[in-house]
Amino acid sequence: MAEEVRAEMVSTVLAVEVAVGERVHVDQTLVLLESMKMEIPVLTEVDGEVTSIAVAPGQVLQQGDLIAVIS
Repeated sequence: MAEEVRAEMVSTVLAVEVAVGERVHVDQTLVLLESMKMEIPVLTEVDGEVTSIAVAPGQVLQQGDLIAVIS
């Protein structure tokens, strides 16, 4: 079953820490976001493989935007 990781707030993507095809583990950082001058790591809640990344550095996200899919 695929797990969609979505933005929890309006933010800007500072860095993408994983690549498509990479195995990830619970609490691993997927991307680093910036909001209100704070750096916010987005962590995966499941073990699995990154099947897609929907963001790039510099991209502005709205609440609910897709960040990545883990399966």
